[in-house]
Amino acid sequence: MYRLNDTQRRIVGHAAAIAEKELAPRAAAVDRDAAFPQESIAALGAAGLLGLNVPQAHGGLGEGVTTAAAVIDELTQRCPSTAMVYLMHLCGIACYAAAPDKTAALLREAAAGRHLSTLAFSETGSRSHFWAPVSRATSNGNGAVTISAQKSFVTSAGYADGYVVSTLASGAARPAESTIYLVLRDDGGVSVAGLWRGLGLRGNASAPMKLEAVPVPADRALTAEGKGLDMMLGVVLPLFQVGTAAVGVGIAEAAVQATIAHVTQARFEESNTSLRDLPTLRAQIAKMRLETDRARAHLAAVLESLESPGSTTQLMVLEAKASGTEAAAAVTELAMRTCGGSAFAGAHAIERFFRDARAPLVMAPTNDAAYEFIGRALCGLELW
Repeated sequence: MYRLNDTQRRIVGHAAAIAEKELAPRAAAVDRDAAFPQESIAALGAAGLLGLNVPQAHGGLGEGVTTAAAVIDELTQRCPSTAMVYLMHLCGIACYAAAPDKTAALLREAAAGRHLSTLAFSETGSRSHFWAPVSRATSNGNGAVTISAQKSFVTSAGYADGYVVSTLASGAARPAESTIYLVLRDDGGVSVAGLWRGLGLRGNASAPMKLEAVPVPADRALTAEGKGLDMMLGVVLPLFQVGTAAVGVGIAEAAVQATIAHVTQARFEESNTSLRDLPTLRAQIAKMRLETDRARAHLAAVLESLESPGSTTQLMVLEAKASGTEAAAAVTELAMRTCGGSAFAGAHAIERFFRDARAPLVMAPTNDAAYEFIGRALCGLELW
């Protein structure tokens, strides 16, 4: 459905092969232990996939949102936690690529598989309103600043090498007047402020972080002062929306395949029949297949609109995350019911997919917030 060219198909096929070999065997342990998937990320880096959206001029593959969504779909089917870490890395790299004069060396490191990035937007004080930081940079003169902030739910917290951090500009008068900076893991004052043992996506280390009087030089400002919202909405949001939708579609696909495997293998010994002989269960699988295909088709339409923007592109981008992740929630619910006690006991990873599907629903912007944005857009109101 993603309408890939030959080069893109090769990249996605390579990603699927790496995911099957490296991610799938570790996925259960990543979930069980709430362990950050370091080996899986290292494998993606060795395969050049951490440079998926690094410009070719800096040694990367130079691919856009369509290839990213297709790759994330494949990774998610094997390990949703790793796929979410990867998505947030791509979002961070997209910010680097928007300021290449300041990040060229790190772009080359990412392309070589030696640099993992992520976002640090949400804060304790603004909760899921990621676009409205409450921390404020303190100017040190000549563009350098000091940042103190309580960041919440930072994917890859403590494991990423680079953090794309939002904070109010030193002279900001409104919440939207933020600036985006690059903070590195080894900067003084950067620390992880808690553990992550969430209900789902347990391996993505989405922990809170503290930035305590972190000195940031002028050449680490990724936007002009007070213009952070432009990067959030113009660079990050489209990729995050379609990437999260791809995570949802990948979870749904994995649940469909796991359910089919269960009903075709499990048998009633007294009648020498299998679960697939029950029309009620076949109907449930049909519903799951339709829901998954609808979500993937919607995502493909969003991607096509992003490739050739038009009057409906903004609306479709706003719809993407809600469409893909609500489908995952619905499909995994059906999978649990179809597979019954086996799913409840953890067979075929269906219970894990069920939990993983719930996490993106509440990731900022939450789906409830997305519905409000979609409704405002449809009614001709300003979104922000």
